[in-house]
Amino acid sequence: MSALLLRPAQARSAYVFAHGAGAGMTHPSMAVIAEGLAERGIATLRYQFPYMEKGSKRPDPPAVAQATVRAAVAEAVRHCGELPLFAGGKSFGGRMTSQAQARAPLAGVRGLVFLGFPLHPAGKPSSERAKHLAEVKVPMLFLQGTRDALAELDLLEPVVKGLGARATLHLVQEADHSFHVLKRSGRNDREVMTEVLDAFAGWVAKHS
Repeated sequence: MSALLLRPAQARSAYVFAHGAGAGMTHPSMAVIAEGLAERGIATLRYQFPYMEKGSKRPDPPAVAQATVRAAVAEAVRHCGELPLFAGGKSFGGRMTSQAQARAPLAGVRGLVFLGFPLHPAGKPSSERAKHLAEVKVPMLFLQGTRDALAELDLLEPVVKGLGARATLHLVQEADHSFHVLKRSGRNDREVMTEVLDAFAGWVAKHS
């Protein structure tokens, strides 16, 4: 599989960064996040799941995706092993990372960061996808828009609360699953992304 390492000169931590179901590691949104984290002293290793590498639209089965997460974490340890290491990703990538961590701890990973955890498919509210999170024993940060159609707040908030002190929920007002906001919100996407990245960096610093 392919990967992209972005490591600033004064990196203080590193993030193993998985893409969402519909866009690979080179998507502009992935690049914006990686570059923003680099500005905040966080190295990133972006990588492709095999289905995206092959140009398929059908995501890999969980076992394949989880094995890919483990391979990416191992590669991050090779290149950034002296740095505090975190893992996660956007939507599907974050969920596959948490599933891998729940099955067996990812070597060296201190915490997970989710950029829009996909709690359920759009229009099909459920918290079934969160059951495995009870087996995750490292700290978790959920960065979620309040208009996220894949994570209704009346379901997500109890899930995070039930995880206790190891889980933190940062709500981004008026943002959707991709952290886009409507004009009537009074903010633009750039301002929202600054909030997301600042919250991300602050949490990572606390757990480093």
